[in-house]
Amino acid sequence: MTIGDLIRLLGDGEFHSGEQLGEQLGVSRAAVWKQLRKLESLGITMEAVKGQGYRLAEPLELLDGPRIIADLSHQARTHLTRLFVEETLPSSNAFLRERFEQGAGHGEVCLVEQQSAGRGRRGRVWSTPWGRSLMLSMGWRVESGIAVLEGLSLAVGVVLARVLESHGVSPLLKWPNDVLLALPDGGYGKLAGILVEVSGDASGPCEVVIGMGINVSLPESFRSTLEQPAAAIEDQAAGVSRNALAVDLLEALLPLVAEFERDGFAPWRDAWNARHAFAGREVDVLSGTAQEVAVADGVDGSGNLVVTQEGRRRCLAGGEISLRVRS
Repeated sequence: MTIGDLIRLLGDGEFHSGEQLGEQLGVSRAAVWKQLRKLESLGITMEAVKGQGYRLAEPLELLDGPRIIADLSHQARTHLTRLFVEETLPSSNAFLRERFEQGAGHGEVCLVEQQSAGRGRRGRVWSTPWGRSLMLSMGWRVESGIAVLEGLSLAVGVVLARVLESHGVSPLLKWPNDVLLALPDGGYGKLAGILVEVSGDASGPCEVVIGMGINVSLPESFRSTLEQPAAAIEDQAAGVSRNALAVDLLEALLPLVAEFERDGFAPWRDAWNARHAFAGREVDVLSGTAQEVAVADGVDGSGNLVVTQEGRRRCLAGGEISLRVRS
């Protein structure tokens, strides 16, 4: 019995007694009770009525691998080698890096309901509640070396933004790899993050893992535990299916990675600049302990951010640089 098995039964809207759940899952009532307690610890709210049993307080859509595969176009499926759907992992990116070490990984995609050690850029923690985000990692092998991957995370950001827009969301892009939503107070909440990890030869074959975490719905109780403002798809578009979102993302991401080695970032530049959250605004440029003030312009054909400092234009490469908009 897994968490997913229990959620599938409890999510049908009907009440189920502990005895019924045990019979349906082939386990003891004690085992059922232990898993019910685990659901509570994961922040999955249940209703319990004496004499009737348990059910989920609100629907929770589980990721469905066969459904996702069935809904993909033939063209997308030609690029997809294998799809993994996991309940819990330390990290979906780490999972695919291990697949590369085993001689696989190319064209493989991993979706996971919850990560115990998810990471963002610069080693930051990426934290999400169980079953309320879309965490996706994709592996790809490139023959021409690391340099051809310049700007890949920005192109992925454009793809993600376009998919979100098709679902009624109005995202903005923060250089180099965050997706934001404007908040009513004039600030920004982080909706999604992108982490691209590359290993291999600088001028020869290399392997890239593209990871992203997208907040689909976030309970207020969870948001209050975060160190920075967060946003979710449901803030602007209610009822978006995580499975439909996964299909749309794979439809767009698979052709992107297949063609990026040949085309590079330049074809994506204008689309990124059109969604630039901080265009024309003063920002703090943070690098290590250093902090400078600049005006953010757009990105160039390699994905570098062009800024103006004291009348001089300067290009910033990704690396360890971060931006914060000045209020």
